[in-house]
Amino acid sequence: MQQEDFLYLTPLIIIAGMPVLIMVIMTFTKNFPVIFGISILGLYAAILSVLMPLPELPHAVSSFIRIDAFSIRLNAVILIGGLFITLLSYDFLHYQEGEKTEYLIVIFVALLGTMLLTASVHFISFFLGLETLSIALFILIAYRKSKDQAIEASVKYFVLASVSSAFLLFGMGLIYVGTGELSFPGIASALAEDKTNDVLLLAGFGMMMVGLGFKLALVPFHMWTPDVYQGAPAPVSAFIATVSKGSVIAVLYRFFYELRLFEIENLVVIISVISVLSMFTGNLLAIRQNNVKRILAYSSISNLGYLMIPLLTGDQTGLQALMFYVVSYIFTTLGAFGVVAVLSGREREAEMIADYRGLFWKQPVLAIVFTVMLLSLAGIPLTAGFMAKFYVVFAGIGSNLWLLVISLAINSVIGLYYYLRIVVAMFLPKDVPSLKVLSFTASLVLILLTAGILWMGVFPQQLLEIFAGISSF
Repeated sequence: MQQEDFLYLTPLIIIAGMPVLIMVIMTFTKNFPVIFGISILGLYAAILSVLMPLPELPHAVSSFIRIDAFSIRLNAVILIGGLFITLLSYDFLHYQEGEKTEYLIVIFVALLGTMLLTASVHFISFFLGLETLSIALFILIAYRKSKDQAIEASVKYFVLASVSSAFLLFGMGLIYVGTGELSFPGIASALAEDKTNDVLLLAGFGMMMVGLGFKLALVPFHMWTPDVYQGAPAPVSAFIATVSKGSVIAVLYRFFYELRLFEIENLVVIISVISVLSMFTGNLLAIRQNNVKRILAYSSISNLGYLMIPLLTGDQTGLQALMFYVVSYIFTTLGAFGVVAVLSGREREAEMIADYRGLFWKQPVLAIVFTVMLLSLAGIPLTAGFMAKFYVVFAGIGSNLWLLVISLAINSVIGLYYYLRIVVAMFLPKDVPSLKVLSFTASLVLILLTAGILWMGVFPQQLLEIFAGISSF
């Protein structure tokens, strides 16, 4: 490594150093507000370091990591999401019995895994980032160790994540045997020169899709999702649904675009089937739910199905649609889970639709925030969700992916039903019990997220201009 490499790795170094710093501080004091404040400052520093000007892009740090416009912009989104989740976690941790600072340590470890994923161009860094993220999530899901439901959810995630990792490693091994390469550029060169074993490659790509399908909760690898979302604390469910999946999507798209896998017809057919099944399964199963966290879990399955459309386009329009959709989905889902988090208490979480009945008459601002988030997930105009789906449809039509586009349109209508069920419940008259006073941090985060969702829905071109620098991999 050269000296300038450390400049490009500054955000990852800050995030990697924060768990060590917190453990050192804990030897002097265990004052949670102090440690929480230092953690927030560390996240601010990491965000600022991502946004600082760099001498030259793209920049390869050895053969494992590439810092480019794609990774920088996604890492900025991931770190902002991590900051919001940490702020929303304060109330949850306030009610948590026992040690609280370990939660912050594990959050930073999980963020390190996500940032490594977005910059990975090699199977080794890819797998290290994924496992760093997964191991941290096992701990976060079971953080409320006194709750049997949390332990059960963590065990389910642990078992299925281990199986998916085995599939992923097997697929990587087959690709290495077929090409003799482990780096994305090396595999792309071998494919371009036709120095490959087609049978091994197709099997390897298929095994990798199985492994990544588990991580992204695509059908038919989705069964863990509602149970884990329901069992995990609301801020952790938000992390899994947004930051975690956003980073896996990033490395999947980089892998697909760099190797031009959208040109392999059999692979396109397989992913198209997975996409359509994910859309319909997620939306149809969500209709039957009365648990808000399970509804959001099934919603995430359908949204990941939508995101497979720009994956198959293979052009600049698809890449921009991907970036816009990821940002919109992350911030909208964060806002939805944020409302669940701030309404939850020590004994139980506000996760049933009945818990939101009449919310408007007790907490009108909170009800409006939740309504905006749900309408954005449904794709209603003037929200970020509408523009995100519009750009995805536009990219799909440009690449003649008519089956996927029509499926998206049908499922957007289906999704309206279960989103509006929650919205209607919030405006029904009911003498609900008094709600706790919202903290300043939670209120600020939810207001910022709501403003961002409306801004992206009204002025989408400004966000697209930010992504204009991402021309290719």
